[in-house]
Amino acid sequence: MPAQTDSGSRLRAGKISEKISQLLLKVNNDMAVTDSLDSALETLVNITTTTLGVERGTIFLNDEKTGELYSRAIQGSFMREIRIMNTKGIAGWVFTHEEGVIVPDAYRDKRFYKNVDLRTGFRTKSILCAPLRDASGRKIGVSQLLNKKSGPFTEQDLELLMLITEQAAIAIQSHLVLEEVEEARKQELDFVDVVSQISSELELEPLLQKIISTVTQILDAERSSLFINDEKTNELFTIVGEGLGKNEIRFPNHLGIAGHVFTSGESLNIPHAYADLRFNPTVDKQTGFFTRSMLCVPVVNKAGKTIGVSQVLNKRGGPFTNEDEARLIAFTSQISIGIENATLFKNVQKLMNYTESMLNSMANGVITINEEGLIATCNPAALRIMKIEKEEDVLKIDVKEFFSGPNEWILKKIKDVTEVEVMMDTELEFGGETISANITILPLLDDENKPLGTMMMIEDISTEKRMKSTMSRYMDADLADQLLDSGAEDLGGKQSVATVLFSDIRSFTTLTEKLGPQGTVAFLNEYFTIMVDCIQEEGGMLDKFIGDAMMVIFGTPFAHDDDPDRAVRAAINMLVQLAEFNKRRAQQGMMPIDHGLGLNTGDIVSGNIGSPKRMDYTVIGDGVNLAARLESACKKYGAHILISEYTFASLKATYRTRQIDRVIVKGKTEPVGVYEVVDYHTKETFPNMIEVLGHFNNGIEYYNEGRWDQAVKMFKDALKGNPDDKCSQMYVERCAQLKKNPPKGEWDGVWVFTSK
Repeated sequence: MPAQTDSGSRLRAGKISEKISQLLLKVNNDMAVTDSLDSALETLVNITTTTLGVERGTIFLNDEKTGELYSRAIQGSFMREIRIMNTKGIAGWVFTHEEGVIVPDAYRDKRFYKNVDLRTGFRTKSILCAPLRDASGRKIGVSQLLNKKSGPFTEQDLELLMLITEQAAIAIQSHLVLEEVEEARKQELDFVDVVSQISSELELEPLLQKIISTVTQILDAERSSLFINDEKTNELFTIVGEGLGKNEIRFPNHLGIAGHVFTSGESLNIPHAYADLRFNPTVDKQTGFFTRSMLCVPVVNKAGKTIGVSQVLNKRGGPFTNEDEARLIAFTSQISIGIENATLFKNVQKLMNYTESMLNSMANGVITINEEGLIATCNPAALRIMKIEKEEDVLKIDVKEFFSGPNEWILKKIKDVTEVEVMMDTELEFGGETISANITILPLLDDENKPLGTMMMIEDISTEKRMKSTMSRYMDADLADQLLDSGAEDLGGKQSVATVLFSDIRSFTTLTEKLGPQGTVAFLNEYFTIMVDCIQEEGGMLDKFIGDAMMVIFGTPFAHDDDPDRAVRAAINMLVQLAEFNKRRAQQGMMPIDHGLGLNTGDIVSGNIGSPKRMDYTVIGDGVNLAARLESACKKYGAHILISEYTFASLKATYRTRQIDRVIVKGKTEPVGVYEVVDYHTKETFPNMIEVLGHFNNGIEYYNEGRWDQAVKMFKDALKGNPDDKCSQMYVERCAQLKKNPPKGEWDGVWVFTSK
């Protein structure tokens, strides 16, 4: 019997070995017919998931530039590309340790990164993960299988997965090489295309921005800048630079690496910037950027004069090479040609457009009349004042014909003028309407004092202009213009979606007792001036002052496509400016000011509301009330900016936020999510922010699940990073209360406010 058993085992082993050989042959054949890296990886995923009978499989490749693993091929539905640090999670562990792993229960394994499940909606139970190498043995990623359909993963499964990936390595390496070659070819073509355009492009700045971006990409760097010499100040300044936004960087043209290259005319390749005594760290301090390596070359015009420098920063994967330097020199030679062409064109264009640009930018109407008595020019302001749609309708018309009827009196003034004559608060009639205007008439003379004609300036001081001046105190001047142009229609009342901002000073009563009546008024005037500037910079409308509080609207009377973002940016800037205001107060020995802000986006009704004797353009509705409740709630959470879930969902940009509660506010029955915006904080006002927010968010998750002890631990961990985080402290106390008096029924994480 034993002999027969051994014989049967060898027979089964032989059959298994034959199956594996057939499988590996199939892997080799299937991978050989793939036509791209994506196709090869997708084929590998399909083979491994089918062979091992799992719910989902993923291939993660390593991004050497960012140190991340990203999903290049995935089996099953997903919303977006998955990216994780190549040291994080099970996949990161396998990648860094270069060995396969079996995880029978993912959520019990400390290495498991559950955020991917949260993002994809997939529930991971068990994991089989193996390193992915190319044919030379270099690690390039990992192959990961999730949730075996029948039974747990075994060592045989891991061995089979590694055999399959090793068999696929040749095809994968081939496609990787082809992809890298194609990418390099594309970059070179893009560079040639961009450089070829510069000789014919006269709008220089957009093209330079494109070239700078292209050079950064081709040289595999983090940032590039172009500095031009200002001969008037002997400074180098950025004509275009990545990561600077609209900020211009200026410094003396002999300082730093750029200054040395400019003065010497020699290129410099610096592998370690801070180790070079010539390096000037001032720009790093201004921009918050850390420079590691630099490649800097002079920009020389065709006359051989150095007019600036071009520099590329932080080569990825090592120092800049001689080939990089040659490419950058070729690039800068094209830049100098483009700058000279653009400068020549700009000077000619400036000479031609100077007068026209000046007239078009003026708020007052300007009309010129030639020697023949015909209207020669008429700027847009004059067309508007005189109720004329097109400039063609008035040009070359005899001034006697145009200024007729009730305006005929002005003809004598035009005819007799020999020097500047000003007429204040006179009346003119255009299109059947009478306007009040200040009029200036002056003769036009050439360089030999010979008459060329006459110019007339009209300043409109009618009721509309007075109204605009009044309205501009409450809203951005552009909004005032639009509202006046729309007439009474938008004042009569309309329903719309807007973002409401409430702001209120903390402990104002105590402050007024110390300041007294006159001091309080002076303080409020200074404080409101700062805050209103922040609001109007973002196009908001100041609805009203309510004592020491403000009510502000973003989205009415006219909407922008990013009103919630404008409101949040205004709130952040208000706190930043308040911090500067408090610094000045501290220097004067005065107590600091604190205030809270609440923002909500929702339906509001706007219009002129009041009595026939006193009207007020304002907004009403539940959207307004919720913003006021959120401002008041700031004290409960130790927050300064609270926004509703409706504002949060409407934001287009990304801000540093955390969801701090789901509440039912006073007078309401439905819960609303509340978020705190913390972008205004500094390292001093909110230390260890990233770690604290991470612990806090984990605590909120446990809190919503009713796991009080785990939640308290997370909130206490948050307090270790920032002991002054009142919100974390509040949740420690709230969880203790809920643990002692558990909520009735099913816990949904909703807290009910019993006060406003």
